[in-house]
Amino acid sequence: MIKNSELILNPDGSLYHINLKPENIAHDIIFVGDQERVAKITSRFDSVEFTTQKREFKTQTGSYKGKRITVISTGIGPDNIDIVLNELDALVNIDLETRKPKETHTALNIVRIGTSGSLQKDIPVDAFVMSEYAIGLDNMLRSYLIDTISESAIEEAFIAQTNWDLKKGRPYVIKCSDTLANTIFSSKMHKGFTGTAGGFYGPQGRVLRLAIQDPELNTKMDNFNFNGTRMTNLEMETAAIYGLGKLLGHHCLSLNAIIANRATGDFSQNPYEVVENLIDYTLERLIQ
Repeated sequence: MIKNSELILNPDGSLYHINLKPENIAHDIIFVGDQERVAKITSRFDSVEFTTQKREFKTQTGSYKGKRITVISTGIGPDNIDIVLNELDALVNIDLETRKPKETHTALNIVRIGTSGSLQKDIPVDAFVMSEYAIGLDNMLRSYLIDTISESAIEEAFIAQTNWDLKKGRPYVIKCSDTLANTIFSSKMHKGFTGTAGGFYGPQGRVLRLAIQDPELNTKMDNFNFNGTRMTNLEMETAAIYGLGKLLGHHCLSLNAIIANRATGDFSQNPYEVVENLIDYTLERLIQ
């Protein structure tokens, strides 16, 4: 039996952080970072049956063209993904009354819709990127046993080509769910290799008043190439989603609306429209 201190429930029986009970979620789930984006997606639904929010974790479940879908905001960063994915998994794979794992495993379909900046000239603003691989620069997933799911050859190449300082921890590379990729990917999208940073400023090479460990790291990442696989964009969640999803037996895919291109200096003239287009695209692919 899982101890009360490990699986924490609210007085009403919902999961501690996300404030959800098993009946509140669908098996098809959309992740967004910003809580304000939840309603932008569910405004397209035929109906919304459930809404809750605790801290940055806002959830709405409803129906889109006959398909039940849940939308949840995770907030920013791998640490928040650790909370959300573990608690969502508990809703479907742990009996909350007996506190024991269920004998039958349930796999969720999880699609992240986010914004990102492109690292390559040939991936322009207003494009969509599907993260085929993600590299975690954050160390969060190293708290788990990941050797059986990580792409060690790409990790070694990244460490060598960027002269990565292992005092910051060993980067990990995880592949997306082929099942979801085959369902959602189309010619409208670029396949990507997404970097997941553990912070927004120093971890992504931004300098305000603090010097950073490797001022050339962004340039090194831009130039990384492993058998034709280049880094395409940088954000703060995807690798954690892919890693925990694989460990827990769920299908996960990250889609990025490119609103900036660091290589060219371009920024989308209408970033909100790009996100709206990606939302429409994702919903239509999910109901097929």
